[in-house]
Amino acid sequence: MVGEGVLLECLDNRVIDEVLSVSRKPSGITHPNLNEYIVTDFLSLKENDDRLRGYDACFFCAGVSSVGMKEDDYRRITYDTTMNFARAVGPNPRMSFVYVSGSGTDSTEKGKVMWARVKGKTENDLMKLPFKQVFAFRPGFMKITKGQKHIPGFYKYVSWLFPFIKLMVPNIIFTMSQIGKAMISAAHDGYEKNVIEVKDIKILADRAVN
Repeated sequence: MVGEGVLLECLDNRVIDEVLSVSRKPSGITHPNLNEYIVTDFLSLKENDDRLRGYDACFFCAGVSSVGMKEDDYRRITYDTTMNFARAVGPNPRMSFVYVSGSGTDSTEKGKVMWARVKGKTENDLMKLPFKQVFAFRPGFMKITKGQKHIPGFYKYVSWLFPFIKLMVPNIIFTMSQIGKAMISAAHDGYEKNVIEVKDIKILADRAVN
């Protein structure tokens, strides 16, 4: 869901000349600036994949819910897959790597919440890799972008709550368009923090060139 929303925002931004969508299935989107690379298993990617070279930024938006998952399985999908992909696009000292993490991620890697520890280790180890800059985005509740097709089923049951959540707890909510703009802004202009919380996403989105 996040990947599709960010992709639509990238295709609508005039500072971006070319987008390569890397996913397990075709996006179903047609655009003159869009190319697609279908990879059925991200763990099969080799280091310094030629198809992934020459880009200024990588927005890694893949992920899975930890609900009902054992830690080893969740770690394989969340940590192993992300790190393998990062090695496939790098090393690249000219690239900004943006990773979609989650609100509540545990940077200490020692907390009791399994998913938060795994996400924290993923963030920490990504920041050790030789990229120009690495950002860990920790979004909260996201409102989908018009035109999105890949939307989790539960969203149709909770999306009507968006105005109320925004009114009661505005610091945990934003639109998919904002997160896309914020990623572009961070990659293009940099930011003083590597861990990007909701308040930072809103600041970056307001700064974005479109």
